[in-house]
Amino acid sequence: MVSTVSIEPEPIPLDVKVALIGDRSLYYMMYQSDPDFGELFKVAADFEEEVDRNEANIVLYALLMATLVRQNELRHLDQGAVALAIEYAVRQADDSEKLSTHMRSLADLLSEASHWAEEEEAETVSVVHIRKTIDKQIYRADRVRSGVQERIRRGTVLIDTEGAEVGQVNGLSVLQMGNFSFGQPSRITATARLGKGEVVDIEREVKLGGAIHSKGVLILSSLLAARYAKDRPLSLSASLVFEQSYGMVDGDSASVAEFCALLSALSDIPIRQNFAVTGSVNQHGQVQPIGGANQKIEGFFDVCKARGLTGEQGVLIPSTNTKHLMLRQDICDAAEAGEFCVFAVKTVDEAITLLTGVEAGRRDEKGEYPHGTVNQKVEARLKELFDLRKQIASEQNADKLE
Repeated sequence: MVSTVSIEPEPIPLDVKVALIGDRSLYYMMYQSDPDFGELFKVAADFEEEVDRNEANIVLYALLMATLVRQNELRHLDQGAVALAIEYAVRQADDSEKLSTHMRSLADLLSEASHWAEEEEAETVSVVHIRKTIDKQIYRADRVRSGVQERIRRGTVLIDTEGAEVGQVNGLSVLQMGNFSFGQPSRITATARLGKGEVVDIEREVKLGGAIHSKGVLILSSLLAARYAKDRPLSLSASLVFEQSYGMVDGDSASVAEFCALLSALSDIPIRQNFAVTGSVNQHGQVQPIGGANQKIEGFFDVCKARGLTGEQGVLIPSTNTKHLMLRQDICDAAEAGEFCVFAVKTVDEAITLLTGVEAGRRDEKGEYPHGTVNQKVEARLKELFDLRKQIASEQNADKLE
């Protein structure tokens, strides 16, 4: 190392207050990494990113928009434009009961809407200008989404929206591109055969699966064993994979879809391909909430709409995500017309019943599932695999004795 000598200035009297503004994760990182940081910056103010959507806050939000209009010398908004701008803030929060407090996105919305009103020589900003602004923002950012949708339409990416298949289900994921996110359907398949009780996550095996996704697969493996093999070891070898996925897969929002695909492979009952599924599952078979519910529904809807809505297509989401729904107007119109549907499910039994059209089944007083139900066929198949494994082991032992 080459040492250098530099002039050290004389200290001078200085009386200032320094305020740092930034992301909370950056603050916590600096607090942990620099022992002097906590001494120098003792007062931390963590601002909320969203507020409750109630009458008082809606009035304050409208007043805030009026302030932004005056400060930036924009055209004033009419009543409908104010309502749509508030709806935009709700979508930004990704929660129908919250309002986003991200001021930059709101200011950009009002500024561009005012520009379009000025172009049309309108005295005030109306619903048309707000909607045009939102459409233009999406258009400028959706190059990747358009490419994904085109590959699905052309059949390069295989996604079925009709018919029924065994061991195959439409999962849903969200891709984040800067400040723009969109949903993408993905085909998930499962296979099952005689084995030693292992459920292989192919994404994890090839190091394309994140830790949270791997955790989800291990949880559904535990659920499978606890539900169908309490008094005997699992005797299957199963594989789960996201087809045509060439990047990292993380998150546990596909675990319900993966579990249903596995049940279909074991019971030999086909899954209806006009549905897509999202949701996380726990060890008791309950469906847990996930993120990006709106984008996931919209992603599958766009695929179905491009191929023609049949009235039988829809998406299964966790019931706890219903309060987060703030869907596009065209999806609301399609749902109202009976052309598209969104089902809220609480358990994997509800999900598999909707996906297959066959009752999942509950254990009776004797602890047995009703004949012909999905659970009964899964349990019977696992017992068959156990007996087969036992028979093979007996034959191998007999050969060794001879």
